[in-house]
Amino acid sequence: MPRTVWLLVVARGVNRLGAFSLPFLTVLISTDFGAGVTTAGLLSAAFGLATIPSRLAGGRLASRLGRRRTIVLGLTGCAGAQLGIAAAGSLVAVAVFAVLLGLVFELYEPPSQALIADAVGPSERVRAYGLFNAALAAGGTGAGLVAAALGRWDLRWLFVVDAVTCLLCALILRIALPADHADPSGEGAPSGDAGRAEQAEPVHPWRDRALRAMFLSGTLFALVTTMITMGLPLTLARHGLEPADAGLLFTASAVTVVAAQPALRLRRLAELSDSAAIALGHLLLAAGLAGYAAASTMTAFLAATVLWSLGDVLVLGRVLTVVADLAPPGGADRYLAAYGISWGVATVAAPVTCTQLLQHVGVGALWAGTAGLCLVLAAAQLRVVEPLLRAPGVPVA
Repeated sequence: MPRTVWLLVVARGVNRLGAFSLPFLTVLISTDFGAGVTTAGLLSAAFGLATIPSRLAGGRLASRLGRRRTIVLGLTGCAGAQLGIAAAGSLVAVAVFAVLLGLVFELYEPPSQALIADAVGPSERVRAYGLFNAALAAGGTGAGLVAAALGRWDLRWLFVVDAVTCLLCALILRIALPADHADPSGEGAPSGDAGRAEQAEPVHPWRDRALRAMFLSGTLFALVTTMITMGLPLTLARHGLEPADAGLLFTASAVTVVAAQPALRLRRLAELSDSAAIALGHLLLAAGLAGYAAASTMTAFLAATVLWSLGDVLVLGRVLTVVADLAPPGGADRYLAAYGISWGVATVAAPVTCTQLLQHVGVGALWAGTAGLCLVLAAAQLRVVEPLLRAPGVPVA
């Protein structure tokens, strides 16, 4: 892998080490400020709503200011907002800093993902994004332990640790990444080493039917993933278990993702088409979430966590590769930013959906429903999305 990829991998792993505060935001709001479950869910949804313009701004700023500047701006902004949440003395202050956090939270993603896409050839993108996701998981192995330890003491310290790792990540990338070569027109010419590719015409990602299909599928996948991170601590509490032990389950998930990386090189998996691999990942997610519906002990939750984590391994590297491959020369920032809105939409919908389902239908129905959604995604990937991927880039007015 090129030097740029390794830099992003190392920095992302450092950042991920402290990034287990958000799943506990609803718990902090409920326990420290006495807010109800519905209020906690709405405030988390406000954070998610703010991440949508943040993702779009990340793609725009990467073109106008440069990728390195955008990455550093996003990470330092996250650190400031996280410290604000940790120091907040009222529910209103938490809400303000949560929205501010959302507005800078996604600036990092489009430029970092586009740097990877430009640094390697199309045939190496699955490996490169797999390595990137493995770094997230490797950092997550320590992060889950930090969350489980600090969460028992004071949930606010999770946000402090997250802020520190954001600043450390920003420092590493500010020093080590190539200098920016910005495009003041903002029409898509990337910056950085391999990013100075030719750009013939303006990039219009939403005119691409294949990207729109990936976006719809990705939004539902992001909804499932976000509901796991939001719902697992609350689910453990409903079973009389310690909510902070969700950090241990997230650690088990991270270990699974890292340990499963060599399996991606197995010939049978490597030769699967992108859609077949993504559909298989959704099936594994469905099986793991069905396990959550029936679980009542930490052992059962652990087994289910390992199962859905294997599905994540198959899905995450492939979907980013597909989106990057759909982009025209120099358009990776804008395509990845457009696709990434799916996570913002999911972050808005997941807290409200998760808390309402828990309150009105219970734990079993929550996870059975998400498992069923994963089965629908597997079928849609093969029957609807795959035909569009065979003829990508067809514009529709």
